[in-house]
Amino acid sequence: MKTIGLIGGMSWESSAEYYRLINQRMKERQGGHNNARSLMVTVNFHEIEALQHDGQWDRLGAMMQDAARQLERGGADFIVLCTNTMHKVSPQIEAAVSIPFLHIADPTAAAIKKRGFRTIGLLGTRFTMEQDFYKGRLEEKHGLSVITPDEAGRALVHGVIYDELCHGKVLDASRQAYLAIIDELKHRGAEAVILGCTEIALLIKPEHASLPVFDTTGIHADAAVALACT
Repeated sequence: MKTIGLIGGMSWESSAEYYRLINQRMKERQGGHNNARSLMVTVNFHEIEALQHDGQWDRLGAMMQDAARQLERGGADFIVLCTNTMHKVSPQIEAAVSIPFLHIADPTAAAIKKRGFRTIGLLGTRFTMEQDFYKGRLEEKHGLSVITPDEAGRALVHGVIYDELCHGKVLDASRQAYLAIIDELKHRGAEAVILGCTEIALLIKPEHASLPVFDTTGIHADAAVALACT
C-alpha cells in the first residue's frame, strides 16, 4: 500500500471529510482492519483565504510547494491537494516534488465521461468558476463543455462557501438557493453538475438536486485509494 500525502486545511471541515472517506473506502476495498497509510500537512486557512482574495498566487504557490516537500520528505508516495481552488497552483506543486500529483479535475472528468455526459455545470469558488485553470483543463484535456452560473449566481455560490461552509454552517436557505442555481444550469443545457469546491458536498447531496451531481471530494478520495492500492 502506498502512502497518501494530503495537503489539507482549506478548510479543515473538508479535509476531515477527505480523511474519513479515504479510510472508509480503503476498509471497504481491503477489508478487515485496513485503513489508508497517509500523511497530512494542514495549512492555516485564515492566511490562505486572505492571500486568495488579495490575488497573491505566487505566495500561495510557494506555501503549497513547502507543504508538498514536507510530505515527500515524510515518505508520501504521491500528493493529494484537498481543495479545488488551490489547484490553480498545481504546476508549482508538481515542479517542487519528484512524486506524482493527483489532480482533482482528472478523475472528476473520467467519472463524468463514464456516465456519458458532455455538458456539465460547475459550482465552486469564484476563482474556480471564472478562471481557466479548472474549466480549461476540463474542456481542453477532457473535451467537456462547462457552464457556470451568471454573475449573481457566482457571487452567491462563492459567498456561501467562504461565509458559511468554511465555518461549518450548513443552512437550508443556502441549500435552496444552490438548488435554484442548479435548476438554472439545467435550463441552460447542463446534463449534470460538478460540486467543484470540497465544502459544497456538506450542503448538497445527490438526492437534493434536479441533476446528477459529481462530488469532487468523494471522487478525489476514491482516486487516491485506487492509486494507493496499485
